[in-house]
Amino acid sequence: MPQTETSARALRRAGWLAGLLPLAGLWAGVAIWAAPGIGARVVAEGEGIAATTFNNGEPWLRIAARGRDLVAQGEAPDEAGRAIVLARLAALDGPRRIVSEIGLVETAAPFQWAATWTGGTGVTLEGSRPVEIGRKALEVEVTGAIGAGTPLRDAARAARGAPPDFSAAATFLAARLPSLAPGAKAVLTDTVLSLSGEAVDLAAYDALRAALSRPPDGFSLGKVEILPPRITDYRLALTRTGTGATLTGYVPSEAARQMALAMARTLTEGGPVEDRLQAARGLPGSVAPQDLIAFMGKLAGLIQAGEVTYAGGAVSVKGDAIDPQAIPEAQALQKEGRPAGVAAGTVTLAAKPLSPYRVSLRRTPEALTVSGHLPDEETRRRVLAALRQRVFREPVIDRTRLADGAPTGLANALDGAATMLSTLATGEAILTDRSLSLTGESLYPEAADRAPNRVSTLLPAGWTGEVAVSAREADTRRDGESCRQGVAAATATADWRFAVGSTALTPAFYPGLDALAALAKTCPDLRVAVSGPADPPGAKPPPPTEEPKKPAEKKPGKAKAEKAPEPEAKPPEEENSGLARQRAQALMEYLLQAGMRPGQVAAGPDRGAGPATVALAP
Repeated sequence: MPQTETSARALRRAGWLAGLLPLAGLWAGVAIWAAPGIGARVVAEGEGIAATTFNNGEPWLRIAARGRDLVAQGEAPDEAGRAIVLARLAALDGPRRIVSEIGLVETAAPFQWAATWTGGTGVTLEGSRPVEIGRKALEVEVTGAIGAGTPLRDAARAARGAPPDFSAAATFLAARLPSLAPGAKAVLTDTVLSLSGEAVDLAAYDALRAALSRPPDGFSLGKVEILPPRITDYRLALTRTGTGATLTGYVPSEAARQMALAMARTLTEGGPVEDRLQAARGLPGSVAPQDLIAFMGKLAGLIQAGEVTYAGGAVSVKGDAIDPQAIPEAQALQKEGRPAGVAAGTVTLAAKPLSPYRVSLRRTPEALTVSGHLPDEETRRRVLAALRQRVFREPVIDRTRLADGAPTGLANALDGAATMLSTLATGEAILTDRSLSLTGESLYPEAADRAPNRVSTLLPAGWTGEVAVSAREADTRRDGESCRQGVAAATATADWRFAVGSTALTPAFYPGLDALAALAKTCPDLRVAVSGPADPPGAKPPPPTEEPKKPAEKKPGKAKAEKAPEPEAKPPEEENSGLARQRAQALMEYLLQAGMRPGQVAAGPDRGAGPATVALAP
C-alpha cells in the first residue's frame, strides 16, 4: 500500500478520536449540570409522597438522596403501610433505585431513650421515642431545654410503650446536660431516670444535686454517677470554736462528707457543726480520704479552740491545746501517725487553762465511761475507785486527762454524781465548771421522782444541779406462780462460787442475778433471801504479792524496838460466819443496783461451803 494512503487513514482515525474528547466533555458537563436538578426533582417527588404519611401532625416518612438513589427512612405504622409507600416510590420516574430504611412501629419493653452530650457538636439521641409524639416536636422540646440552636442528631426510633409524661422527663434530663462535660449521658428507662458525667464546675455540681433531688412526678432516680469537678487547690479544714465546729474546703464524695460530719459531731459531743464542704476532685490518689479525715480528727481532739488544715499536701494544726500534754502528743502524731501520702505541716499550739472545765460520766448497758479532765492522779484514783464500788455489772473505762484549773469541790461533786448515776439503768452526768447536769432512765418511778431533790444534797457548796430523769416503762405484771417459776429458772443453772477468802463477784454471777433483777420488775410482790457461803474447812487464800522490803535503817541513840504483840486470832467458825455475811451483802448490793427494791431482797441464813443461794422468802 502506498505510504500516502496509510498516512491519510491515520489522520482520519486521529480526527475521529479528537472529536470524541469534546463530546465526552460536553456529556460530563451536562451530567454535572443536570444531576442536582435531577436529585432535587427526585427528592421533591419523594417528599410529596412523604407528605401524605401524616401521623400525629408530622409525616412519618423521611426522604433523602444519595446520588440518583432515593433513601426512604422512618417507622411505618404497619407492614401494609410500608409496602404501599415503597410501591409509590418505585413508580417515580428518575430514581436509579429505592433504598428502604423504613422500620415498623413496635412496642419497646423496656422503653428506653438516651441523650449523649457531645458539647460543641450538640446532642445525639438514641433508643426509642413515643410514636404519639412527632420527631420534630420532640426535638424542639429537647433543644429548648438544652439551649436554642443546639445541634441535634436524632437516631431514636418511634415505638409504643412510652411512660406517661415522657416529654417532661426527657426535657428534665436534657436540661441537666449543659452542666456536664462532653461525654455525659442521660437515660430514661420506663419511669427511671439515670444520669452520668462530670460536673463542669462547683456551682454546676451543687445545682445538679439540687435538681436531682426533685425528679418529675411519676419518675424516680436510678443510677446517678455525677463526678465532682477537679480542682488544683485542694484543701480541707476543721475549725473548733468552743462547743461547736465548722468544716470548710473539699471532699471527694458524699461518703467522705458524711464521715467528716460524723467526726466533727463526735468531737463536739452534740454541739453545733456547720457544714461548708463542697464536693471536688483533686485529692492525690496516694491519700485515702477516710485516713486523712480520721487523722485530722485526732489532731482536732487535742485542741479546745483552733484549726486543723490540709493544704498543699500537708496537715497543720494551730490554736489552744486542751492541756499541756496535748502539745507533745500532736507533735508525735505529726511525726509517726500521718497517713500515707500526707506530709507533716506545722504544730502551733499553746497550753491555756481549760474553760470550761468539764468531766462526764456516761453509763450504758455495756460500760461506764469517764471522760474529760481531772486535776491530778489522786483525784483520778478516787473517782475510779468510787465508781467501781457502786457499779457491779459493767466495766469502768477511764478516758480522762490531767489539766489544771479544776473547780473547788470537783472530787466531792464527782462522788455525788457517781452515787446518782449508780441508781440509773442508763444515764450521763456532765460536770461543767461548778454545775452538774444529770440525765437518764431509772428503773422505778419513785427513784425518778426523788432524783431532783436528792442531787442538791450530794453536791458541795457553791455547786448547782439540773436533773432530767425519766422512769422506764413498766413491763406487764406477772402472777405469783409465774414469778416463782421465774426464780427457779434464774437459779437452776447458777453456780455462784466465791474464790477462797474473797467477796468479789465473778462474771459467772451476772446472768442469773440480772435475770432475778429483771424478774423483780414484773413481780412487785416477789421476796427472795440471799445466803452467802463459808469457805471449806482449812481453805486458805493465795498469799498476796509482796513488794521487796527495804532494809531497816539503824538510827543512833535508839534502843531496839520491842516486838508488838500479835492480835488475837478469831476462831475459824466466827471468821467463816463473817465472810458468809459479807458475801451475802455483796449479792444483795448487786441486786439492788440492778433494780430490785429494798423490800424485795434480804439476807438469808449463812451456808456452809459451796455456792451462794437465792430462795423465795415468805
